[in-house]
Amino acid sequence: MDYLTYVKKLLDTAVQEEASDIDISVGHAPNIRITGQLVPLSKEKIVTPEDSKGMALSIMSELQQKKFMEEKEIDFSYQHEDKGRFRVNIFFQRGSISLALRFIPSKIRTIEELGLPPILHDFLARPQGLILITGATSQGKSTTLAAMIDEINHTRAVHIITVEDPIEYTYPTDRAIIDQREVLIDTLNFNNALRATLRQNPDVIMVGEMRDLETIATTITAAETGHLVFATLHTNSAAQTIHRIVDVFPAEQQDQIKFQLSSSLLGVVSQRLIPRIKGGFIPVCEVLINNNAVSNLIRENKIHEIPAVIETSSKEGMISSNRAMVDLVRRKEISLKNAMDYAVDPSEVRNLLR
Repeated sequence: MDYLTYVKKLLDTAVQEEASDIDISVGHAPNIRITGQLVPLSKEKIVTPEDSKGMALSIMSELQQKKFMEEKEIDFSYQHEDKGRFRVNIFFQRGSISLALRFIPSKIRTIEELGLPPILHDFLARPQGLILITGATSQGKSTTLAAMIDEINHTRAVHIITVEDPIEYTYPTDRAIIDQREVLIDTLNFNNALRATLRQNPDVIMVGEMRDLETIATTITAAETGHLVFATLHTNSAAQTIHRIVDVFPAEQQDQIKFQLSSSLLGVVSQRLIPRIKGGFIPVCEVLINNNAVSNLIRENKIHEIPAVIETSSKEGMISSNRAMVDLVRRKEISLKNAMDYAVDPSEVRNLLR
C-alpha cells in the first residue's frame, strides 16, 4: 500500500465532511469526529499494526521519526496541500502505533465569528503586558490565540514572534511581520526560543504553552520589559491560573513572582467549549481584568478572593463563567441542560436564570 496516498485520502475525507479530528488505531477502521461525535469510516479497511506504522512514518521527517522512536510519542503539524494544516500526535499503545490528527482550517476566524467576548479587543490595543488564554485540552485556546494575533496582524505595523509546538495556524501577510518558530524544527525548546526572542526586536510575543518554571519566568520578564505577550496554560479558571503560576516557583521566590505578576498581567481568559443548539460549539469564557483590586489580591496572596471580584466587576468588562453561561442560555445559543451539565456551579446558574 502507498501509505502517504492513503493518509491524504483520509485527510481529504475529513476536510470534505467538516470533521474536527481523525483517529487511527489498530483493530478499528479510521474514525472522524463530526460535531463532537466519532464516526467510523466503515468503507475503509480495519487498520493493522503494519498499516498504522506505515501511515505514521509516511508523514514524518527523518528527524521526527528519530524523536518518535526515542520518546515513544510526538506532536507536529502537517500541511495538507492547500486545504489546511493538521496537528498530529503519534503514540504507542500496547506495542502498536496510533495517530490522532486535528484539522486546523486555513481561514482564521475573527473574535466575533468565534463568539468570544468583545472585551478581547481592548487587550489587543495595549502596548505591553501579559494575556493568558487558559482551559483544558481541546477547548479552543489555539483558535482564540490565532484570532487575537491575526487581528493585530491586520491592524498594527508590529513585529510578532510566536514560539509553538507545533505551529498550527499560519497568518497571511498584512501590516505585521510575523515570525513563527516551531520547537524541534526552528528551536530546541520554549525557554531557549523565548530568551533569544528578547534579542529579536519583537513588539508582540506568543508562547504556545508555558510548560515549566524557566518558560514561565521568561514569559513574565518579557511582559515586564515592554512587550505584549500572549501565552496559554491548562487551567480552568483565572484564580487557578494565578495559583498554578505562583506554585511553580520555590517558596523563597513566590513573593517576587506575585509582585511581577501583579504588575505585568493584563488579563486571563479561561474558556471551555459547549455544544451549540444549532450545531458545533461555542466558547463560554471567564474574563479577569487586572485592575487595582486584583493586583492587590495577587500581591497579598488572597487569590481565593478573585472570583468575588470578577462577579462584582461586570461594568469593567469582567465576566464570570456562570454569567457567561446564563447569557448564552438567554440568547438561545446553548440549551439549559448543557448549561447545567457544564456549569461549575449549576445552582448559581439556575438562580441567575430566575
